[in-house]
Parts: sequence; C-alpha cells; structure tokens
Amino acid sequence: MARRTAVTNDLLANDGYIQKVDAIGDPLQKIEAVVDFSALAQAVEKIAPRPEQPKGGRPPYPTEVMVRVLVVKRLHGLSDEQTEFQLLDRRSFRRFCGLEHSRNIPDRTTIWNFENRIGVDGVNALFAELDRQIRARGLEARAGQIVDATLVPAPKQHFTREEKAILDQDAMPADWKPAKRRQKDVDARWTKKHGKSHHGYKFTVSVDRKHKFIRTWVPDTACVHDSQHLEAALDEWNTSAEIYADKGYVGAEREERLREQGYRPQIQRKAKQGKPLSACQERRNRRIAKVRARVEHVFAAITQWGGKRIRTIGQARANFAMGMMVLVYNMRRLAFLGA
Repeated sequence: MARRTAVTNDLLANDGYIQKVDAIGDPLQKIEAVVDFSALAQAVEKIAPRPEQPKGGRPPYPTEVMVRVLVVKRLHGLSDEQTEFQLLDRRSFRRFCGLEHSRNIPDRTTIWNFENRIGVDGVNALFAELDRQIRARGLEARAGQIVDATLVPAPKQHFTREEKAILDQDAMPADWKPAKRRQKDVDARWTKKHGKSHHGYKFTVSVDRKHKFIRTWVPDTACVHDSQHLEAALDEWNTSAEIYADKGYVGAEREERLREQGYRPQIQRKAKQGKPLSACQERRNRRIAKVRARVEHVFAAITQWGGKRIRTIGQARANFAMGMMVLVYNMRRLAFLGA
C-alpha cells in the first residue's frame, strides 16, 4: 500500500498561496499602506531627474519603481545581484515594486546605476520627505531627544606598512593599478570599542523619546569620536528641550553651550581616575539610562533585519547605504505604529 502524503499537485495552487500570504499579512503591504511613494519619487526627481533617452533606446524604469526596489534591497540586506534574483523569484517583492505583471525586471546594473544617479543627496531627499509625511500624521518629535552613534562594519582592508604610510598622507600607492584601486576602501577606518577592534563607518542619530523615529542622522568614519557630532545631530523641532546622551558626550563646555541655546542636557556623568561617582550621580546616571536605552532599541531593530551591513567601497557609497538604513527603519517604525 502506498504511503499517504500531504503533497498534492494542483494547477490552482499558486492562487491559494497568494490568498494565504495576504491572510497572514505581508510586511511590505503594511509599509505600502502608510508611505506615499509617489511623493518620495517626486522628491528624488527634484534632486536627480531622469535623463532623457534617445528615440529607439530602452525607456528607463519609473523613479517610484526604483525607489521601491531600493527599499526592498535594504530591508532584506540584499546585494544588487540578489535583489534582481529575488524580484524574479518572489511575487510579494514584485507586487510591492509595481512589477507584478511586468515582463521586464530591473537587473543588477540598473539598480547600481540608479543608486549612482541619486547619490547621497537623493537619500537625504527621501529622508526629508518621509519625515514630512511622519509629521503630517501627527507624529511630531516629543518628550526630548536621544543622541547616540553606532558602528557599521565594512569589508576589512589589508595594507602593508608602506601602503598605510602613503594612504595616511592622502596619496595613493604608485604601483596600484586602476582595477586594484577600485577594490580598496581607503576611507573606512579602524577604531576600538570595549577592547575590540572595529573597521568601517558610523552614523550618529537623534531619536525622539516619544515615538522612536530617527529625526536626524550624521555619517562619518569609525575613528571619529561620537562626541564630535552631537550638535550636528540635534533635532531643533523636538517639542522638549531635553537631550539624553551617554558618558561619551560629557563635557562642561559643551553642556554650557547647550544651555545657552535653550537645551536641557541630560548627559550621564563619567568617573575620573581616583574620583568615583557619588551616590547622587549614580542615581542620575541610572535615571538617564532608562530613557537613553530607547535609542539602543533603534540600533537593535536595524541589526535584527540585517540592515547594519555594508558591501560597498568608499565613503560616498557607505553614506548612501547608511542613509537607506535610516530611511527603511523609519518606514518600518511608521508601519508598526500604523498611523
């Protein structure tokens, strides 16, 4: 007697899968419901309009389609090649990108060229437009802001001592051929954190305490100290004057400047050698830590879906990738709040 099996062939099986996916809930459709991608595309067009194509040439994909493709790529931590494959393979991706019934799918070169076209200015335009949409839904920055930085690892580079000496002088080794130069990231830097070495970049964010949206972001290399970007990362539109930060941002002169600007700095105190913190300062640090921990939730969310990963070479492309991390996080957060 043949064994019974749950596997059955059905020509209409695909329709059943579609209905089941919709019933479970497609995360991309939740983003679709709260984000106006048409407005995002218009913001990009102002910064980097589509080039005119000669008659007879292949027409370009609409900007809105390509913006959606970039969101899918960063949301799932995909390379250009894997983005192309997944668009061919997954109906949910094609539906989100407006390609469900399209005969043509953007290939890896098309995705690469679009990123080069819009650049960091395009990502900043997307971020600003999404922030406008968030505020238009009544989700203003409230209850103070939390400033912190996170490291973003990049592919490690290996240089000889002679090459390092030349690179430190902002020069390029003469024996490097053009092909080798394209594969060497001379912008990423090493730093140490908690006794461990890290290579890559970092970005500083200001997160509002109420809704946990990233309101501002500042990119840089890993070796730059976190405190260098505190003022640049501040969100002037937060309804509260309180600024929360960890011990890395402590400084009497900085706190005095912030008070003169109308802010109320809530920065954790740092013990000095031979002078431990008092019980009052310890309590203050714990009180601030309970609020400041909310920014760690943001970084954890980005890490959880593979967002903190860079496969590119150079500061400009790294800034683009970090900008997309921030943008996609805010989209996910907006979809979660369901505003």
